[in-house]
Amino acid sequence: MNRVWVRALAFDVALVVVFVLIGRRSHEESGALLGLARTAWPFLAGLAAGWLVARAWRRPLQLWPGGVVVWLVTVALGMVLRVVSGQGTAFSFVVVTLVVLAVFLLGWRALLRVLSRRAARRPARR
Repeated sequence: MNRVWVRALAFDVALVVVFVLIGRRSHEESGALLGLARTAWPFLAGLAAGWLVARAWRRPLQLWPGGVVVWLVTVALGMVLRVVSGQGTAFSFVVVTLVVLAVFLLGWRALLRVLSRRAARRPARR
């Protein structure tokens, strides 16, 4: 059974958590588990919704449209959930979130695409 999607989802989750950790550290917020969970849950919920909307488990390594849908839904729903939960959504934060999560969620997919194309062009060794 193909479990690539499980690893891809785990990687996306890890990258969202890294994004949150970087943000909390840059604002000198404590790394307490409760604070981390409070900051991360809107984006993790957005990520889950993005995976569902894109049906990303079917082609988890796909950059377009799957990866782009995952990224945009993660950011959009994450911001909506932050507003609903009383957390900040300053314009600069939205821009930083869009850029960083694009690099994180699309970057690894793009890198795999480049590497797989290079590998396909190499002649087979005997």
